[in-house]
Amino acid sequence: MNTKSIAIVTVSALALSACAVSDKEFMGYQDPTWGDANRATMAAQVINPNPEYDTLVPETSAQNAVNAIDRYREGTVEQPERISTTESIGEGPQ
Repeated sequence: MNTKSIAIVTVSALALSACAVSDKEFMGYQDPTWGDANRATMAAQVINPNPEYDTLVPETSAQNAVNAIDRYREGTVEQPERISTTESIGEGPQ
C-alpha cells in the first residue's frame, strides 16, 4: 500500500466514525436528566445541609490534650475495658 492509499483509508475511517456518534450533545442537544444519578446519590448522603442544634458544641480543653500526650509519651496510658460484641446467648443453634 502506498501513502496515498493509507491517507484515503485513514480519512474514510475518520469520516465514518464521525457518523457513528450517537450522542446528541454533539448536535447541540443536552439531555435534561443528565447527572440525575449523581445528584440522587449526593442527596442520599446529605441528610440536612443546614442543621440547627439545640445545644452548642462543648468547648475543648487544650490542657486535656496535653495531659493525654504526656501520658502517651510516659507509657502510662490507661487501657480501655475490653468489650466483646459477639457474646453468645445460650448454647447456640441446635
